[in-house]
Amino acid sequence: MADLNKKQIEEGKETVEFFKDLDQKAFNVEQGLEKHSKTIGIVFGVLILAVLGFFGYKQFIVGPQNEEATKAFLTAQANLSKGDNDLALGGKSAANPGFVGTYNEYSATDAGKLAAYNAGLIEFKKGNFQKAYDLLDKFSSDNKTLMAMKYGAMADCSANLNRSDDAMANMDKAATASKDAYTTYYFTKKAGMLALSLNKKAEAKKYFATIDEKYQDYDNGQSDAYIEMTKYY
Repeated sequence: MADLNKKQIEEGKETVEFFKDLDQKAFNVEQGLEKHSKTIGIVFGVLILAVLGFFGYKQFIVGPQNEEATKAFLTAQANLSKGDNDLALGGKSAANPGFVGTYNEYSATDAGKLAAYNAGLIEFKKGNFQKAYDLLDKFSSDNKTLMAMKYGAMADCSANLNRSDDAMANMDKAATASKDAYTTYYFTKKAGMLALSLNKKAEAKKYFATIDEKYQDYDNGQSDAYIEMTKYY
């Protein structure tokens, strides 16, 4: 995944942001050894087998899968950069896996998961909001900014499907998922505007008050106007 992790990822429906590299997942092993001497040998033996099994899995299965997934992802990304959304989406033949095929084949890899995210954004642009929602829902990452973008996009899908409660719930997740100040501000503002459009004035005021308190540097003083809107909208 080294090649993939060095590439900056341009995503978003309404904003275009370059995000940090995907976090590499650490492998943590926790073990508890029995105090009784008779069981120490057994536990130690099991641990050795587990470690050998893990490194064998990483070397002979995950390693090659990551490489193949990265190749498929970058090919789909190249097609997307050329503006060929259908070819980038792919999934209709083994010759052109695209983002859909990359996820279906390599869903356990970072590239596979990110492929589901990109496929969801393409389906959103095509107006296939339920397909987009389902693909976005398959994406997961340790990168909290990407997760915020995922929830924000899912909220937009739900809004277009007239599922207001789900839209509001996902937009709230988007507003709280990341520690990045601008990302949090952006989705907090979107959450406030969405709440306002749904006549949830108390919730809208809460989001706008958060902006007024924490993110005035990004808002150019607009938060006061938004709070005032909750009284009359």
